[in-house]
Amino acid sequence: MLTDIHSAEEAYFASQYVDVLQIPAFLCRQTEILTAAAKTGKTVNIKKGQFLSPESMKFACDKVVQAGNNHVIITDRGTMFGYYDLIVDFRGIPEMKKMGFPVVLDITHSLQQPNQNSGVTGGRPDMIETLARAAIAVGADGLFLETHPEPMLAKSDSANMLRLDLLEAMLKRLVKIKEVVNSIKE
Repeated sequence: MLTDIHSAEEAYFASQYVDVLQIPAFLCRQTEILTAAAKTGKTVNIKKGQFLSPESMKFACDKVVQAGNNHVIITDRGTMFGYYDLIVDFRGIPEMKKMGFPVVLDITHSLQQPNQNSGVTGGRPDMIETLARAAIAVGADGLFLETHPEPMLAKSDSANMLRLDLLEAMLKRLVKIKEVVNSIKE
């Protein structure tokens, strides 16, 4: 089980109930939170801020390791592209993998379109499988995506979710891609 923490004080409390402490993207540079999460001994999943380069994640990972914890996951969730969109630079996945930790792509959050004129975040669920395929092709260790039986009824992130009934078939196609990628590794 995984949960976000938003302060150093939450790290110990949450660690009693979950396996992975997740540092939200907007907090990924906060030394106090990273150190507190590390000291619990739990795996620390650090989401890359949309404002950071992939190479900058080294510093966040170093803070966890220097606090005595080598159990780190790096999660990319896109990069701001102008004021209204996020993009995924797939060069970042192999760059972050060089740090020696698993790299996950948060697909649905990478497809958000924040700051829309309506005041509600938009999204591009039609691109979920495209991003998933590309992430696997460049070596992502895992994928994160949100699903719901009826996305428009979801309480949050409805604009960028995958309909639940589409998940199984997509995962089967992704497994086939992963098998091909694994068969051609040098």
